[in-house]
Parts: sequence; C-alpha cells; structure tokens
Amino acid sequence: MSGGDRTARRAVVVGRVQGVGFRWAAREEARARGVHGWVRNLADGRVEAWCEGAPAAVAGFLAWLEQGPPAARVTAVHAAEVDPTGADGFDVRRGAP
Repeated sequence: MSGGDRTARRAVVVGRVQGVGFRWAAREEARARGVHGWVRNLADGRVEAWCEGAPAAVAGFLAWLEQGPPAARVTAVHAAEVDPTGADGFDVRRGAP
C-alpha cells in the first residue's frame, strides 16, 4: 500500500477501558480489519492507539473504539490525523509511558 493509499490516526480512548481486555480486543479487531499499529495503556487510565491502513479500515476501527469490548464503558475517543509510519502488524504494548 503506498503512502497515498494509507491513512493514520492516533486515538486516545477515555472511560472504563483498563482491566476489561480492551487492548487485546482492539488487537483482534485491528487485525481482522487489516489495520496496523499498536495499542497501550496510559498511566492516567486511558488507552492510546496508533492505527494506520486503508482509510475505510481505519474509520471502521475508530468506530469500534467508540464501543470497545463488552465490559468497557467508553465515554470519549479523541482521534487526530497523523502521518503513517509504515507500521506492519498490530501489537499490544506493555507499560504506560
């Protein structure tokens, strides 16, 4: 996929999103959609995700983040357009920055 065919977003998910399997569910959702990047917990209880891929796939993944897995209670998703990095695969990152 060339740079022009790929879009990227950095998203921060707010709500009850830690301790509910959010990162693992996000990884599975991203992989199913062909989205690349990573997801991690933040020290303040939010979850951060970097996602890139085909515009429709990224849009679908961002829509999924607004709900998350069944035990999550998402109150907001703040997403910003960023430059694609060429990420390959989708990983769960450990530890909060």
